[in-house]
Order: sequence, then C-alpha cells, then structure tokens
Amino acid sequence: MLPPIYTLLTAAPAVSAIVGDRVYGHDQAPQGVLDPYVTWFVVAAPPELVLDGPPPFDKHAVQIDCWHPRGDGVLQLAKAVRDVMETHACVTNLIANSREPETKLYRLGLELDFILNR
Repeated sequence: MLPPIYTLLTAAPAVSAIVGDRVYGHDQAPQGVLDPYVTWFVVAAPPELVLDGPPPFDKHAVQIDCWHPRGDGVLQLAKAVRDVMETHACVTNLIANSREPETKLYRLGLELDFILNR
C-alpha cells in the first residue's frame, strides 16, 4: 500500500490553488504538462519487524518535489505541501533545492516518513 499523497495534496486548498490536480507519482510528470506541479515517489518502505508476529506497519520514506517557474513560487508551493503533509507524516529533510537546466523550473524537494498500518 502506498501513502495517499495525491489525495492529500489535491484535497488541500493551499496546494490545489497552486497546482490544481497536477500531482504525479513515480517522480514523473507527463510530457508537456503545465507548470507548476508536484511529483513524488517512495524512496523505501521497510516493514517494522517484530519477534512475535508479522510486521504491524510499514515505514514509507517519500520524496515530494515541487516544481515552479519562479523561485518565490516554488517556496510558496513547498510550504503549502509541507503544511499539509505535517498533519499526516513527519517531514525529515529539505532536499533538491535547484533549478532544472532544460526546463528552467525551480525544484524544491521534501523528504517525509509515513507510518502505514498493515
């Protein structure tokens, strides 16, 4: 089972006001997609191992990347994403603060940990 990233982000007014429903899994936006948008992927999802039975939950490390044509816009989008995700996961890192040379889009990434019961 994957974390409900799409559902959480598209239901959040502050995020959907910026990207609408342009939230894409597997770290890939469709060719020619309108910007700004968000991509995400699961980095790792190890089970919580216990000695007395099957794992009760999985810990999903997820990376969410915000893409925007303006530097101040990517900061606003990342803040909106962070504010939504902090109510469902633990934001552990800020990564990938860069500008993509080909598309000229600014990218700001967040790393989060989700605990999902089995």
